[in-house]
Amino acid sequence: MTRTATIPAIFFPAVHELAVFDGGGPRPQFLLDTEKLKVIVAGLEPGQQIPAHAETLAIYHFLAGEGVMTVDDEELAVTAGATVITPAGATRGMRATSRLTFLAAKTGMT
Repeated sequence: MTRTATIPAIFFPAVHELAVFDGGGPRPQFLLDTEKLKVIVAGLEPGQQIPAHAETLAIYHFLAGEGVMTVDDEELAVTAGATVITPAGATRGMRATSRLTFLAAKTGMT
């Protein structure tokens, strides 16, 4: 088998602890930021939101808390353990109803 990895393995034993909560709004923390893939961990305080916006293919995995994620016109109740995969070009946004922590990974290509 040919090895094609261009970056070393990265290990986060407690990724949820890297989330930053700020009363001024989301402060995503990059776990990986390459041309082809971006991965962040983020925290939202209750009532905070990420406005709806179109984006590339992305995966959101919720680590803690509760909220509502909107994909196009569909509202999805999200809690710890939920995963949402959004297709390229879909409009997505998020609102926290409790302190919400999530991972997001998106392709770097539109």
